[in-house]
Amino acid sequence: MGNFVKPAIIVAIFVLGLVAYGSLFTVDERQQAIVMQFGEPKRVISEPGLSWKVPLLQNVQYYEKRVLNLDPPEENILLSDQKRLIVDVFARYKIDDPLLFFQTVRTESVARQRLGGIINGRLRQVLGNETLTAVLSDERVRILASIRENVDRETRRFGIALVDVRIRRADLPDETRESVYDRMRSEREREAAEFRAQGFEQSERIKSAADREATVIAAEAKRESEILRGQGEGLRTEILNNAYGQDPEFFNFYRSMQAYSEALDSQSTFMVLSPDSEFFSFFDQTERAAGQQ
Repeated sequence: MGNFVKPAIIVAIFVLGLVAYGSLFTVDERQQAIVMQFGEPKRVISEPGLSWKVPLLQNVQYYEKRVLNLDPPEENILLSDQKRLIVDVFARYKIDDPLLFFQTVRTESVARQRLGGIINGRLRQVLGNETLTAVLSDERVRILASIRENVDRETRRFGIALVDVRIRRADLPDETRESVYDRMRSEREREAAEFRAQGFEQSERIKSAADREATVIAAEAKRESEILRGQGEGLRTEILNNAYGQDPEFFNFYRSMQAYSEALDSQSTFMVLSPDSEFFSFFDQTERAAGQQ
């Protein structure tokens, strides 16, 4: 009897171990779980740790709790100004309600397909009302916010919360890129020509004003110089008249000496004049004075 009890105890312990192994499970901090019974969800476990289930009757469905990435293929989108744009986006999402997620899409692969379709649809809807200039400018922040709001509203019914969606790259198709660049180049050249014409006009206006001001300054300077010259001539005449009045003979002598100096310069030393000419009156007076002595 004792020999029979020991194997029974060992078997009982083994069976209890199997039952414990089948009824206990762990949820990692990176996961969340749903306890299923015959394909129907029974409870949701969101906190990490050790949990239990009914062995053989229940099983566990695990889902990611971390933020997941989605990189859908590039899309060729027609904008409101009839420009085509190749848009490459990426999204980040997480499973916010695992029970609703299981009831609507069940697997992450199906969820990625549905989310990619939603992003594509909302991308076409929002960008279809925008121009190329808006997409390539600071307006992109507003556009992305609108896309994110619309996508998040739709994904909530699948138990998915959209964390972020961004435009990684937005390029023109090869067939339209050159025409757009040519049009931009022509526009820049037109603006440059307009600025150049405005600069030339302003330059001519400045030159004209400077010439007019220079003419006025020169005329004022000439007028002042003529006034000063006239005043100088008048003062000179007054001084000479005063000197002439004090000693007329000396004044005549001084004027004659100036005339001799100017007439008998180094370039012309010959003069043909009458001996009794008034021009040599002082020479005649000088000779008489010498003879008397």
